[in-house]
Amino acid sequence: MNIIEIENLTYSYPASPSPILKNISLQVEEGDFLAIVGNNGCGKSTFCKTLNGLIPHFIAGEFEGTVKVGGLNTLESDVGTLACKAGYVYQDFENQIVRPTVLDDASYACLNYAMEDYKERGREALSLCGLEGREEDYIWQLSGGQTHLLALAGAVSLRPDILILDEPIAQLDPGHADRIYGVLRELNETYGKTIIVIEHHTEYIADYCKHVMLMRDGGIAWKLPTDQALRRVEELESCNIFPPQVTIAAHQMKQEGRLPKDQPLPTTVEEGKEAFGMLRYQGPAAPEKTGETPGEPVVQFRDVFIAYRSVKGEDRVVFDRLNLEIRRGEKIALIGSNGAGKSTLMKLMVGLLKPGAGDILLDGESITKKRTENLSRKISLVYQNPEEMFIKDSIEADIAYAMQARHVEHYRERAQELLERFRLTELKGRDGRLLSGGQMRRASLAIGIALNPGILLLDEPTANLDIATRREIMGTLSDMKDITETVLIATHDMQLVCQWAQRIVVLCQGRVVADGTRDEIFGNKAVTDMVGIRPPEIFSMGQALHSQALCYTVEEFLQSFQEV
Repeated sequence: MNIIEIENLTYSYPASPSPILKNISLQVEEGDFLAIVGNNGCGKSTFCKTLNGLIPHFIAGEFEGTVKVGGLNTLESDVGTLACKAGYVYQDFENQIVRPTVLDDASYACLNYAMEDYKERGREALSLCGLEGREEDYIWQLSGGQTHLLALAGAVSLRPDILILDEPIAQLDPGHADRIYGVLRELNETYGKTIIVIEHHTEYIADYCKHVMLMRDGGIAWKLPTDQALRRVEELESCNIFPPQVTIAAHQMKQEGRLPKDQPLPTTVEEGKEAFGMLRYQGPAAPEKTGETPGEPVVQFRDVFIAYRSVKGEDRVVFDRLNLEIRRGEKIALIGSNGAGKSTLMKLMVGLLKPGAGDILLDGESITKKRTENLSRKISLVYQNPEEMFIKDSIEADIAYAMQARHVEHYRERAQELLERFRLTELKGRDGRLLSGGQMRRASLAIGIALNPGILLLDEPTANLDIATRREIMGTLSDMKDITETVLIATHDMQLVCQWAQRIVVLCQGRVVADGTRDEIFGNKAVTDMVGIRPPEIFSMGQALHSQALCYTVEEFLQSFQEV
């Protein structure tokens, strides 16, 4: 039985010269677990917003065709009615949290519908989403992953047949990501919910989803069973989608004649054990990269203490006697689970937060009593959510703002240079908040380096990005060597860590629990187990074949494993 039926759907945003959705027809069966993939800007989020009536009832535009959800025509049903059929958890899910306590928030939608059993529904939803026992907690006591689960519980409380999640794990550590998908699997398999996810992480698609739908240029290229879909390596890569690393490795081996042509491509590590069973480990492909010898210390944390005040219970201590040194010229990845203190550490470095005790030195001078604006020429932070960097009505004005405010000579010429450098000249008149994800990232980087800081801090620079945009950001980081000497990135993207970082600092419960190279971090099982970090999938594949294999990229795997 089809729970979603779409015929000839075409949609254009107001004043848009061309449709973003073009003549889409689709059926989704009840109980499916469907992943929607496609490059940034292909229409994935727009498509999903037609399923709960936000388009066209809330977001205007030119709408043609028919969308039926759970038997209801979305044009003939209001948003409130459709929310009981299709629950939605948005990419910026924090905006769905509206009440101060957990149960209050989970039951709020049901209260709005005047349901007498609203609290019972809220408790039921919290139990289904793994938040039982947290009912009376304040929402600010939750971790990022728990907050995402709470947003899901708010949608589940209305007992919809369909749940739609836009990039559910984009900014989560592996532990919280596993938990989100574990809950979705339970809702799908035990309670019969139809699950739709917009997802870039194909390794999770391989493990959890039943079907994959590829969107391209506003249309649907195909919808296929997951194993068939993920084996279309060249087509996925042409649409800027990373297939699972084990699939890419097998595909390249087939092209080189190292695997039989009729052998199905593996899509998971378990399948890879059989597919790569005839290979033998030949030793590391190359020595561990160390990079150039770093210079003198530029940032020093000395016995730093900081805690956040809590309305309920004791203050939450983030760092207690933290000691850390960052040297000039280093490329550092800062990793750890959600809530480990990565963003707090960066905000301390730029003066947005002040330590309760201890000291922070920048180029040998204490910054604890310095004004934030006085540090901006030396150190700059690009926020996790790039839209927070935009305060003017055009990116040209945003890039020029900091220079203009500090009376930098020739700031207009400098702004034009940055627009050109980051390929933003044609977009200079656009509001930054209305750009695509990749364009926003590029614009936020231009703002971040406008004052030529020697130290650049990036918080989750590749979150929510497709393969092309991610590679673009990686290239931009490499191109900035002549502008900024020292770069620190906080990220959950282990592929970025393994490809880019010379040094990895691991935070756990407010402490530096590991600090070293890739081999020193990912080769230490005690550290990875304690922190809940996970190396790239190809590393796990190598380990499954040989305990001494330390392969961080597909290329290293192909070089390290050869035929007998």
